[in-house]
Amino acid sequence: MSVALTLEKFDYRKLNGRQKESYNFQKISGILADYGFTTIRLSDDWNGADFIAQHADGKTVLRVQLKARLHVHKKYMGKDLCLSFPAGGGWYLGLHDEIVGCLLESTGIGKTESWCEAGGYGYRTPPKQVLRILERFLLK
Repeated sequence: MSVALTLEKFDYRKLNGRQKESYNFQKISGILADYGFTTIRLSDDWNGADFIAQHADGKTVLRVQLKARLHVHKKYMGKDLCLSFPAGGGWYLGLHDEIVGCLLESTGIGKTESWCEAGGYGYRTPPKQVLRILERFLLK
């Protein structure tokens, strides 16, 4: 006896935080596979990393902080972490400190209360000019 399988897309906004993190991990893992990486999700943040990406070359290993949106924080500085986040219909991946450097150099986030006092800065939806600044980190 055969049962028909019916799949329906769901609304990401209806997911809870944990479900969104799982969804985002699956999305970025699929994209990174096209670049020769396999991923391992960590059950607990390890020195700021949410997952590890290992390249098929047997040498390259990335420790990645996964965000649901563009958000940088001083607590991740100097840890050789990559930052990955979705924005503008694509996914971005780069060294956290390089992304911070680009933002500090090209935007006013370094003068905000959020950055100066709380130590972080995030965009709910990054403006187009910010995405242009970070274009070199866009996975294509």
